[in-house]
Amino acid sequence: MATTRPSARQPLADKMYEVLLGQFMDGLWSPGQSLNIGALTRELNVSQTPLREALARLEHTGLVRREALKGYRVAPLFTERELIKLMDARLVLEPAMVHEAARRTTPEFLAELKASIDELEHCAEAPRSASVRAYWAADERFHLRIAAQCDNPFLESAYRSLGGHVQRFRLFTELGASEAESPAREHTAVYEAMAAGDAEGAAKKMRRHIENAKARALTDRQAVDGD
Repeated sequence: MATTRPSARQPLADKMYEVLLGQFMDGLWSPGQSLNIGALTRELNVSQTPLREALARLEHTGLVRREALKGYRVAPLFTERELIKLMDARLVLEPAMVHEAARRTTPEFLAELKASIDELEHCAEAPRSASVRAYWAADERFHLRIAAQCDNPFLESAYRSLGGHVQRFRLFTELGASEAESPAREHTAVYEAMAAGDAEGAAKKMRRHIENAKARALTDRQAVDGD
């Protein structure tokens, strides 16, 4: 793997965090896999200090875990119960966020949501190997932009605290064509309600989206158990 050197303006630990997260997004790490710091320092041509700082940040997202006397390891797959609890938390939080965001729409905000949906649709049509990273990034932008627009720092903070766990599920999930198309349609339904100024309708559409995402997540998790 080619060495990635940081820009002069970006702290090295931040750059290493982005590099490692990119490796997760590109499917280079598997659930439960050990992360050898010595090997990573040689591979990325950095010292251990910024790398450890980056791994500590990833630990806070839930993507990696630190084990006493053993070092860091990629987090295991969610259990079915954990997935249900994660999605139930989103069902409580995200309809409330979108309801508030729908009362505060701006042309710029709506344009950003539409751009993320366009990217989802584009990725759904592209070959899987070329689209997964961009697909999940577009999906995340849609939800994070709504979190920011709701103008409630406590709701936004609560959502961001779930973000790493949502990413953890995404990164170890296979992305089929039908599954890729459905979220784009569901995002569009939320967007259209928000663009119409229908806060209640937007909240209902978001709830339906999360319920459908929960069903897809459980199907994916059960498929893993069946392998």
